[in-house]
Amino acid sequence: MKDSIKQTYGYLFEDKLIDEITESSLLRDFKEGDVLIDFGDPIRKMPLLISGAIKILREDFDEGELLLYFIEKGDTCAMTMACCLGETKSEIRAVAETKGTVVMIPVAKMEEWLGKYKSWRNFVFNSYNNRLKEMLSAIDNLAFMNMDERLLKYLFEKVKINNSNEILSTHQEIAYDLHTSRVVISRLLKALENKGKIKLNRSSIVLLR
Repeated sequence: MKDSIKQTYGYLFEDKLIDEITESSLLRDFKEGDVLIDFGDPIRKMPLLISGAIKILREDFDEGELLLYFIEKGDTCAMTMACCLGETKSEIRAVAETKGTVVMIPVAKMEEWLGKYKSWRNFVFNSYNNRLKEMLSAIDNLAFMNMDERLLKYLFEKVKINNSNEILSTHQEIAYDLHTSRVVISRLLKALENKGKIKLNRSSIVLLR
């Protein structure tokens, strides 16, 4: 486990902190579709992503869920950290976008390291800042972008995360993430295909560049 942590976070954390992370944390493998954190779960550990990608969703009590942002290798989830520090239950759902590995850090250690290691404080504050920017971007998307623009941006994000131009998500799954209906997504995808931006296959979408 130490080698994996050092390979991913060695440029950020000193060796002593990496030793403490190794001694106190758990390494967890996950597969695509796994729910790692769910709405209402007590938050006792904070994730550090070693590999893979996870999407963070916010609950809408009337109409399902809304995609907030993705976290990738070298990231953590600011919403989870906020719940850790506030000792509250989870307000997000974390779903594996791809297979990967995550290190789960106990809340007590997270708080201890804030006062002990400057590199850890910088990492936590930078993570908050990066996730805040992404959430503001999500708000801007809802407020100012048309659904076809949001859909195209979403497809580009999926391509980046999966490192492949082929997107295996169903129309219904995309609709859930973008907080709209499958019918709307199917119509917009067909329009994007007619414009030559994507190619629709029976079980996948190919982004054309």
